[in-house]
Amino acid sequence: MHYKNIKKVLDYLFLVIISPILIILIFSFSFLIKVFNPKENIFFIQDRVGYKGKIFKIIKFRTMYSSSENNLFTSEDDERIDKLGIFLRKFRIDELPQFINILFGQMSLIGPRPEQVHFVKVLNEKYGEKFNIRHKVNPGITGLAQVEHGYVSDFDDYLHKLNLDIQYVDNFSLLQDIKIFFKTFFVVFFKVGSR
Repeated sequence: MHYKNIKKVLDYLFLVIISPILIILIFSFSFLIKVFNPKENIFFIQDRVGYKGKIFKIIKFRTMYSSSENNLFTSEDDERIDKLGIFLRKFRIDELPQFINILFGQMSLIGPRPEQVHFVKVLNEKYGEKFNIRHKVNPGITGLAQVEHGYVSDFDDYLHKLNLDIQYVDNFSLLQDIKIFFKTFFVVFFKVGSR
């Protein structure tokens, strides 16, 4: 069986195992977001580019004020992020609703992060066909670039992240995914390995 098929089975298996905890967390943080920002929507839904360039709607917890969503680069201490959003982003809790995208087959647990549609146009002009290599696999909630590099602040930074995404695609395997899976925990909880 091709690893892409195995990976999809593993994604669904992981989703089934964590679904009870996931449901509790999503409801709990949805309540908190509404308490902290009663005028804002709980979820942030946006078009992203996924596998083979297909556009899908990504689902995240809202962490920024709704008037400040279209900048190309985001830093960890970005002033556009609200107070609760700082906490949600620090522990990657804002990514939890993306398990719905996994359920629909639009994303995987591990893979290159999906970019916004208009960002993809900019990045395609900047990097050409090299950029599209990352669309050969399903995008992920976490990935090699996330655990090895973290946030990007400019195009030079992004090139390094892009090279890590390409490295992930070139070495697409179960062993690589296992390493990224465990390293994600160290990055999220101990801030080890990610810039």
